[in-house]
Amino acid sequence: MRYRALGRTGLTVSEIGFGCASWWGQKAFPEREAIALVEAAVEGGVTFFDTGAAYSGGNAEPRLGRALKGVDASRLVIATKAGTRFEAGRIRRDMRPAAIRASLSRSLERLDVSQVGLLQLHGPAAAELDAEMLDTLADLKAQGLARAVGVNSFDPAVIDHAIRLAEIDVVMVDYNVLRPERGPLIARAAAAGKGVLAGMPLAMGHTGGQVLKLRRPRDVWYALRALKNHRREVLDGARFGFLHGRTDITGAEAALAWVLSNPDVACAVTGTTRMGHLTQNLAASGRDLPGDLADAIARAQAANPN
Repeated sequence: MRYRALGRTGLTVSEIGFGCASWWGQKAFPEREAIALVEAAVEGGVTFFDTGAAYSGGNAEPRLGRALKGVDASRLVIATKAGTRFEAGRIRRDMRPAAIRASLSRSLERLDVSQVGLLQLHGPAAAELDAEMLDTLADLKAQGLARAVGVNSFDPAVIDHAIRLAEIDVVMVDYNVLRPERGPLIARAAAAGKGVLAGMPLAMGHTGGQVLKLRRPRDVWYALRALKNHRREVLDGARFGFLHGRTDITGAEAALAWVLSNPDVACAVTGTTRMGHLTQNLAASGRDLPGDLADAIARAQAANPN
């Protein structure tokens, strides 16, 4: 596993991060399997673990806390998100500074840690990044409750605003073979000294229709989510089926290697519920993308410019 600096935060993270959300955190997914994946990720050199208060019906944070029980957390960067929470069967949004403080307090308890490496606001509007919010984030850092603070948004306008704010250390954007247009935004963030995390680096399995291949009951959950919330990505991803037809590199390795070929990306954060997929993801760190494959990706991207 290779490691990169997370902007000017003083933190170093593994090129591949483990996303603790979605089906991984659901109660229907056996906890022993979820914990085994985290243990294998740690053994494979992963140091960045990303979760959130609202993830997996509120079950992801405490599950990650249990999974890391007994692990030397001093060498890990545990990241969580505030601004959304799971309550009464639905995700509720609350970006008031007081709610952010309360959310972090609950997250520390659920994760069973005294400090998180990174606290991110989960989908804020640009207007919500006001003086009171920035003072709140600075205070949480001053108290030692978070080493760094950031913004997780797939709205380019919000990220563009966030990178202009001195108080914001890290931004997380959706960057993958279907989203090459995020490149200039990432470059501006890095030039401003921000750490950059790539969310959805595997395009949620949309390349080549992978997400629609039903092999286990859990695949139905992912497929229904894709058809409900990401139909455009499923259609766009059909152009990239060639990623999954090679013998020298897997589709996951190729997609992640493409993301990590951008030197301004510190970490590609992806989740999985299969040990085989985790092994492929970890193998992408330090993997050079074959030149002919890089050219094929560029042609597919140009075929439908955004």
